[in-house]
Amino acid sequence: MLDSLWNNRIPAAAVLLFAVGFTTLLLHRNLLKKIIGLNIMDTAAYLFLASLGYIAGRKPPIITDGNTDPAAYANPLPAGLVLTGIVVSVSVTALMLALTLRLYRRYHTLDLDKIYMMARDEQEDET
Repeated sequence: MLDSLWNNRIPAAAVLLFAVGFTTLLLHRNLLKKIIGLNIMDTAAYLFLASLGYIAGRKPPIITDGNTDPAAYANPLPAGLVLTGIVVSVSVTALMLALTLRLYRRYHTLDLDKIYMMARDEQEDET
């Protein structure tokens, strides 16, 4: 059991990180903490994907020595997916931070419950 866990320590760490990010996302009311939790979850997913794509003993898929045997090289697809995911994650994080900043300027708090109550009061005042 312990040997199996040690051999799969990187995917296990990715699952643990995902759980930490998920609980942070669910349990905290502060918007910045929720953004951090989502980023932790993203990082865990990229770590898991990269760990599945790693094969010990294989070289990066760059032919330098004339060896064209595909079995000698690692699959570049997981690395490409991770890189694409990181770019998307940075864009989503920037958008979330911009929206959080606008919410803070309007309501002067980052607590979701307070923002919801103030927004509901504003809506009732308009009708």
